[in-house]
Amino acid sequence: MQQRTLFYTIYFLFCVIAFVILPSCETGTTVSSATVASINQDSILFIKKNNTKIKQLDAVLKNRVNADGFNGCVLIAQHGQVMYKNVFGFSNLKMQDSLKISSVFQLASTSKTLTAAAILLLRDQNKLKLTDYIQQYFPTFPYSKITIQMLLTHRSGLSNYIYFSEPYCDANNCYNGKIFDNNSVLEIMESTKPSLYAAPNRKFEYCNTNYALLASIIEKVSGLSYADFMEQHIFEPLGMNNTWVCGTKKDSLCKFKTKGHTAAGTLEKDTYADNVIGDKGIYSTVEDLYKWSQALYAGKILKKETLEEAYTGYSNEHPGKRNYGYGWRLIDEGPDNKVVYHNGWWHGYSSLFYRRISDQTTVILLSNKFSSKTYHIEDIIAVLGNSYSSIAEMKKKP
Repeated sequence: MQQRTLFYTIYFLFCVIAFVILPSCETGTTVSSATVASINQDSILFIKKNNTKIKQLDAVLKNRVNADGFNGCVLIAQHGQVMYKNVFGFSNLKMQDSLKISSVFQLASTSKTLTAAAILLLRDQNKLKLTDYIQQYFPTFPYSKITIQMLLTHRSGLSNYIYFSEPYCDANNCYNGKIFDNNSVLEIMESTKPSLYAAPNRKFEYCNTNYALLASIIEKVSGLSYADFMEQHIFEPLGMNNTWVCGTKKDSLCKFKTKGHTAAGTLEKDTYADNVIGDKGIYSTVEDLYKWSQALYAGKILKKETLEEAYTGYSNEHPGKRNYGYGWRLIDEGPDNKVVYHNGWWHGYSSLFYRRISDQTTVILLSNKFSSKTYHIEDIIAVLGNSYSSIAEMKKKP
């Protein structure tokens, strides 16, 4: 009887808190929507303890909407507990259909965190080595001495397919009568041999070609399409049920898929290079991306030693706190103060995925109306505490 009384007391307290500060995000309103991971006493105490922070976060985000026109979804967590999530604006600005917490956004370059993980998973399964040369998988690849690790760390010296391929594609996003995709990128590289930016492993040069090639390697090694490999080995095991790789079949099935908009609020057209994947191309929600973050903190999919490799900087020719690991940008303030993150931008979508390892802080902003302000989260980090001086570095391009 005492246990049952305690249960109902806790449940009643949760309902009171939920009624006061947890209105449903599914309505598409801009009312604060802090949430807890589950109905238990620890979650309730976490919300009560951080109620001031929650109110401050709500004020910060509402100010961002009013001052900068932020249009998207937000999820913020600390110590393994979701403390704030909310939606602001519309899926289609012209149609004025309100966003939902289950609204799906193109992750753009934030997809690289997942592509890198797939490569590392295959490595851990002894199906490839990071020291393998690209020509081991594509014998006619026209550049020698470029390894998988160089692709992961943007040290290959390759030029960006987004620029060198466009002259060979027509207005309908086609190459040689077919949709321009990863195979097209390889064909163009083999037939035209675009100039390198730099010699292999000479310097860091962020380049989308690297991750498009990694997606092709995943397909070659696994015998699966990139989309199927990601579904079977990452999305499905983690319960990321609203996450998929772009494609006609999957895109048409999701009624909560958003539309990308320019900074002026006009619709972006789905045109050139949309079907090249690995460097971008994954659609997801803030809740599914949080599942990915939590899986990494918990050592699921990738073991601890592999994550330590991924969070290590490999470009040290210039001193500083910024670096790039395996699919992650890094801000290193010391052994116990490391931030791993990735920004994204593509055809009107802006994404930010920020993770501070020491206290399991996660900040996710997904927007379908382009704004560079999406990457400015100093105000959010200030509320969460332990603000780092180098957070300003995150404002830089994806």
